[in-house]
Amino acid sequence: MNQDSDSSDQPTGQDPLLLLKTLQLLWTKQEQRKLKEEVRRGFAGLEDPLAGLLAMLENSSDWKGKGHSLGYYITTELQLWIKEHPAVPQSGIQLKKLQARVLRILSQCPANLLDPLISIYQLHTADRNYLLEHVSHLYLKGDYKEAAILSIKLKLQPDQDVEKMCIPLLLQDKVNVVEDYVGEYPELQSKLLQILDSWCEPGVNIRDITRPYQGLSRYKPEKFNHRTLSKLVFRLLDRFHVDPALCPNVVNQRHLRTLNYLFYKRFVEKTMTEENWADHVQSTAGDSRCLQGHLVQLLLRHCPGRAARWARHWGLPMDVLPPGLAEELPELHTQQRVEEATKADNYEDSKKKDCYQLPISRENIHFLQTWEETLQCWEKVLQPGQVVGVDMEWKPSFGMVGKPRVALLQMAVKDEVFLLDLPRLLEQAELEGEKEKEKLPQFIQMLYSDAAITKLGYGMSGDLSSLAATCSALKDIEKQLHGVVDLLTVDKQLQKGCGEWRKDGRKVDGLSPEHSHEERGVRQREKGLSLLVHHVLGKPLDKTEQLSNWEKRPLREEQILYAASDAYCLLEIYERLCRDPESFGLSSDLMESLVGKRSIKPRAKKQLNKQEALSPSGQQCQGSQMETSRAPAPVSPREFSVVCDNMLQGLGRYLRCLGVDVRMLDNEDDHRKAAEIARQEGRVILTSGLPYQTLQSQVGEGRCFSVNCSEKAKEQALQVLKHFNVQVSLSDIFSRCQVCNCDKYLKVPRERMRQLVEGSRQASQEPTAVCPGSQLCDVTVPARDTAQPGCTAHREQPEELERRGADAVLEGGTVLQVDAIPPGVLDRAELTDFYCCSCCGKVFWEGSHFGRVVAQFQDVLLASGDAQSVYELS
Repeated sequence: MNQDSDSSDQPTGQDPLLLLKTLQLLWTKQEQRKLKEEVRRGFAGLEDPLAGLLAMLENSSDWKGKGHSLGYYITTELQLWIKEHPAVPQSGIQLKKLQARVLRILSQCPANLLDPLISIYQLHTADRNYLLEHVSHLYLKGDYKEAAILSIKLKLQPDQDVEKMCIPLLLQDKVNVVEDYVGEYPELQSKLLQILDSWCEPGVNIRDITRPYQGLSRYKPEKFNHRTLSKLVFRLLDRFHVDPALCPNVVNQRHLRTLNYLFYKRFVEKTMTEENWADHVQSTAGDSRCLQGHLVQLLLRHCPGRAARWARHWGLPMDVLPPGLAEELPELHTQQRVEEATKADNYEDSKKKDCYQLPISRENIHFLQTWEETLQCWEKVLQPGQVVGVDMEWKPSFGMVGKPRVALLQMAVKDEVFLLDLPRLLEQAELEGEKEKEKLPQFIQMLYSDAAITKLGYGMSGDLSSLAATCSALKDIEKQLHGVVDLLTVDKQLQKGCGEWRKDGRKVDGLSPEHSHEERGVRQREKGLSLLVHHVLGKPLDKTEQLSNWEKRPLREEQILYAASDAYCLLEIYERLCRDPESFGLSSDLMESLVGKRSIKPRAKKQLNKQEALSPSGQQCQGSQMETSRAPAPVSPREFSVVCDNMLQGLGRYLRCLGVDVRMLDNEDDHRKAAEIARQEGRVILTSGLPYQTLQSQVGEGRCFSVNCSEKAKEQALQVLKHFNVQVSLSDIFSRCQVCNCDKYLKVPRERMRQLVEGSRQASQEPTAVCPGSQLCDVTVPARDTAQPGCTAHREQPEELERRGADAVLEGGTVLQVDAIPPGVLDRAELTDFYCCSCCGKVFWEGSHFGRVVAQFQDVLLASGDAQSVYELS
C-alpha cells in the first residue's frame, strides 16, 4: 500500500484520541499487520501528527512502563514516517509549544522513549536556558536520576555544576548514571575525581558533606565511607584513563592498605619471602615519609630490630623509635639474620616434602631473552598435535590503576619448559625495526589460533587480557582462539561435586564445609590452581613466589622454578583427567567435550552494567562446561537459583514470577549476607552499584552479577534472563509462590474451597476435627493464578486437611489463607480449581495476571519456542 492511498483514506483532522482507541484494540489483539497499517493511515489523517502523538501519550499510561509498549511502538513508527515525509516537522512558535509539552512527558518516560522523542521534536534546537531551567525543576523536585539522564541526552553537562548533579546520585548508588554523565567530558571527569578525592583527605568527615541530603530516598549513610569512595575513584580512574596523580589522597590510602597487606603476608600468614616483601615495601612506600613512618610503626609491634633498620635505611629521625632501640640495632640485626636463615632452611626442607615438584631436570628449563634463543621454542611448540601448558606472570599491582603487563610468558611441553622474557624481547624488536617488531606477536597469534595445537591454561581470560595490554598487536587475540582448554572450568566442576578430595585424588564423602581443612586434607590457604593440583596430583603448588616482582632482573632461582611449575603442572593435570575422569567424579562425556571443543568465547567488550560478568558457559559462571565459542548453554528457571540484594526486591519478585528460585535479603540485612547465602546454597548473587565490588570477591568467579540500577525491575529481569540464557516456558510462569518461593501446591476444586471458606466463618464454635473429603486435595501443580491448557499435575501422597478453630490447616501445620479470597470469586463460573501454597497457605486462582506477565515477557517466551501459546493466552 503506497503512502498516497494512505492519505486519501482518511479525512483531514482525524481525532488523535479516536485513533488511539483503535490502536489499543489492535495492540491487545496482537494484530501486528493491521496495527502498522492503521498507524500509518492515522498519521496521514492527522492535521498535525506531532501534536497528535503528544495527545495520545498524554491520554495513555502504558508507555510509562519499560519495554515494547504501544506508546513506544507509535513513537518509533512516527519517527520512521517523518523520514518518509520530510515536510511534516514543525518550526517556529508551534514547535516551541510542542517542545514545552514533550519536556513534561520526558520526565516520566522510560529510557527507550527519550531518543525518539528528542529527535521528533528537535529538542537539540530548543532554547538551552529553557532546557536547563526544566532540568533544574526536576532536580529541585528530587528527581535526580531523571534530571541527570535528560541532561545526558540533551548534552547539558558543560553548563551544570558537576558536584551538585552527581552527589545525590552517588548517595543513591546510581554510579552508572554518574559515569554516563561525565563520560564524554574529560574536564568534568577530572573535576568529579578531584571532588571525591578531597572527601578522602585525612580529617574530613563525610557525614558533614552528606548532611544536607539526609532526607534523600534510598540513602544509606553507613554504606558511604572512605573505603567505598576509594574503590569508586579507582574504578573511575581506570575507566576514564585519568592520571592517578590527580587523586593523591585516595592513592595514599591504597598504599597504606598495601603496606598492611604486605605486613600480613610476611609476618602473620608467613607466605612471602623476605626478598619479595622488601621489594614491594620499597616500591610502595617510595619517598613518602607518611608511608615510611606507617610501616615502621607496624614493624615496631612485631620485630623492633627490623623497624630500626628500615628507619635508618630511609633516613627517618630516630625519635620515631623507642629509646635505646637504635643503639641495640647491630646486635638485633645479627640475631635476626641467624633466626631467618634457620627458618629458611627448615622451610625449604618441608616445602620439598609437602608441595608439587617438577618432574624434569633444571637443564630442561630455558630462560629466553633473544629472538635467536626463542627459535628453539617455536620449533617445538608449533608442532601439530602438540599439547602446551601456558601461563603468565606479572608484577602485582595491589589494586592500582591499569591492566598488569606480562613480565614472563611460560610455555611447557613434554619434558621441557620455555620462559620468555617478554619485556626484553619486545624491547629488542622495537629497536630492530618494523619487520622484527611483528615476529613475536605473529608467533603468539599462530599458537593461539592453531586448532591442531592444544593450549592449556587456568583462568585464561585474565592472562589474555594482560597480554593484550602488554602488546597492542595482540589486542584482538581473544577473537582468534582455537584449540584452547581452560582448566578453571574443570576445577569448578570438581568443586561442584558433593564430596571433597584426599591427597591421593580419591573422593571423601560426607564432609561438610564445617569440617576442618586438616580433615579434608587441604591446607587452609590453598585455592585456585594450587588446590586443583592438590586434588588431581596429590600435592599443592608452592605459591611462595606468586607475589614476586616479576619485572626485576635477573630472576632468582626460586622464581624460575615456580614459573616452570605453574606451566608444567597443567600438562600433568590434563593427562591425568583425560586418562581417568571417573576417579575424580567427572563424567566421560565432560572429558570428551573437553578434548573435542577447545575454543573459549572472547569476553564482551561492553557489558550492560559496565561490570565484568561472563555467561554461564564461560569460566566465570557455571563451571559445568569448558568455554566454547557457542552461546551460553540454556538453563530452565527451575535449575537457576539466585539471591537478590535488598535493593533489588522488585527484580526478585519478577524472577520468582517466572519460576526462578529466588531468595531476597530483607531491608535491614547487610549486603554481605548475600555472599554467605550464595556460598551455602550455590546461588548466583544479583546486586547493583558499589556492593558488587565487595560481593564479587567473596564468591566464585561469575557467581555475582551486577544489574543496571537505572533500569526498572522488569528490564532488569530480562537482562538477567538473557545474560544467563534462562529459557522460560509457559509452564514456568507462577510455578513458585510469589510470597514464600515454595514450588509445591495443592489443587482444590471450587466447591471444596467454598466449603472451607464457609466453614472458616462458622468454625469459631466448632471443635477441631479432620475435614472429610481430604482426598480432593491430593494433587500438587505448578504454581500460577490461572489454569493453563496442557498442564499435567503431579500426584503425590495425599495431605490431610484439618480445621483448627477458624482455620483450615494442612498436615504440616500450614494454615490456608481462605479468608483472603475476595467476595464473589467463588461464584465465577469459569473458575474450577484453586491452588494453595503448601508452605505459606496463600491461595491462587485464575485471573488476568497470567496474561499480563506473558505479554510483558513475550520476547523471552518467543525465544523458547512458545510463540503460538503466547498469542493464544494473551
